[in-house]
Amino acid sequence: MCEEASNEWIPECDKHQSYWMELNKRRCGQGFCLGSTVQSETKGIWMWCVPHPSKENHTLVLLDTEGLGDVEKGDSKNDSWIFALAVLLSSTCIYNSMGTINHQALEQLHYVTELTELIRIKSSPISDDVEDSVEFVRFFPDFVWTVRDFMLELKFNGNPITEDEYLENALKLIPGANHQIQNSNLPRECIKKFFPRRKCFVFDRPASNRKQLLHLEEIPDNELDVNFKKQSKVFCSYIYTHAKTKTLKEGITITGKRLGTLVEAYVNAINSGSVPCLENAVTTLAQLENSAAVQKAADHYSEQMTKRLSLPTDTLQELLEVHAACEKEAIAVFMKHSFKDEKKDFQKKLLVMIKKKKEDFLLQDEEASVKYCQAELKKLSDPLMKSISEGTFSFPGGHRRYLEARNRFEENYKLIPRKGVKANHVLQSFLQSQAGVQAAILQADQALADVDKAMKEEYTKRQAAEMKKDLLIQKLNDKMQKMEAQGRSHKESIAKLKEKFMLERENLLREQEELLEYKLKVQRELLNVDFQKKSDELCIEIIRLRQVTTRNENTCLLL
Repeated sequence: MCEEASNEWIPECDKHQSYWMELNKRRCGQGFCLGSTVQSETKGIWMWCVPHPSKENHTLVLLDTEGLGDVEKGDSKNDSWIFALAVLLSSTCIYNSMGTINHQALEQLHYVTELTELIRIKSSPISDDVEDSVEFVRFFPDFVWTVRDFMLELKFNGNPITEDEYLENALKLIPGANHQIQNSNLPRECIKKFFPRRKCFVFDRPASNRKQLLHLEEIPDNELDVNFKKQSKVFCSYIYTHAKTKTLKEGITITGKRLGTLVEAYVNAINSGSVPCLENAVTTLAQLENSAAVQKAADHYSEQMTKRLSLPTDTLQELLEVHAACEKEAIAVFMKHSFKDEKKDFQKKLLVMIKKKKEDFLLQDEEASVKYCQAELKKLSDPLMKSISEGTFSFPGGHRRYLEARNRFEENYKLIPRKGVKANHVLQSFLQSQAGVQAAILQADQALADVDKAMKEEYTKRQAAEMKKDLLIQKLNDKMQKMEAQGRSHKESIAKLKEKFMLERENLLREQEELLEYKLKVQRELLNVDFQKKSDELCIEIIRLRQVTTRNENTCLLL
């Protein structure tokens, strides 16, 4: 079962779902085909995706494998790989057998004994010869054994038993130490070791008529056996209720898109002649998911900045506050969709992208401010420029009149709202461009006394110096605001990373405790059948697990 963590992968999943459903409709009407001849119907693994009937935002992914032990196959290794893939991809593995759970049925399930040879947890094995098989319990699916056409009575030693008790009795180890008994016990041991969560269902024949059995897909539900329908309803209800979302190590949830990546990684490994490695698959998955998470978070930042900003902003602080809020949301988006970014490479990449986007928004804000202010200045300065060109100030006292007109122009400009961060810069640039005009009017004003002229010139110089001082102060303030905003962003990012790291450590410690409890249970079972040697081996594994748990706890304390 896959979780629909976001709408990002749904179109792709719907495309595959439509393909498989259309294929099945053409060949079978609906669902998977039921073979009615001696020839195997299913080849390889068929996939069928349906919305989960009770869990919202979840898709039930059904994987139908070809029958194990098909005589038409030329390579017996094919069954082993199919069984291994089913285990790797499933959260609940349903094994279907006929008649009864007996020695022959267990012998046919010998593929479970080969799992440690066909699946690797880490890219570098724990030892030179064998990988610690206890690690498989972390990610193996629940195991459900379904027995079709069951004709026996569920009793043991004259007492009624449940279906689960029937399975557990069948999995009890046979006393004895000879080679034949050890081989018979091996599948039982592997099932109990690798699949601690087990369930059993038995089914009556769906119909008594042989002709109906050959065309079972075409039989209406009301013609099926009553007990079979009841048993099927109980079975489906259990699967809908208890089948968990597929997860990998450290609680990584599998979505539809992630499932596609895992399938491709596992099949490519098999086709290349190597063994599927969970650690490598997770690394590949993390690379793809984290790259997508970076892009998703960066797009969210751009989208929210564009939506919330009205350019030009009134002040630089307004833009920086919006940036801080959008950056915080973008980091949260990245954290939600990323995993196993231990070196923080992807988060660093996101922060670099956000910084570049922020600089772009700052530049856009400045350009919008310049454009808007220049347009407003032109409207306000047109009457002043017309007066200058018409010689309105070319008379004694004209310079004073010019200063009055210019001061009115500046006051009107300052009253214009939301001019943006470049408002003062544009005004000062315009006034500097008028310095020559002002000097010419001053020189033409012959009526001014020499003292008055000197005072006017000093005023003009002082005013120019103050303009430069104001621009310098504004630049320093802008720089300080940017540095303060960057510091706050860095602190929030560090806090998020620390929180995520502590959560991952808690998950790891919980997994270790669960493994320890399971091993103790298996040890007690082995002691009951007097398998002291195997119990000693489990003791060694339990001691090692306790040491690992202690180290992990110490590591958490150090953090």
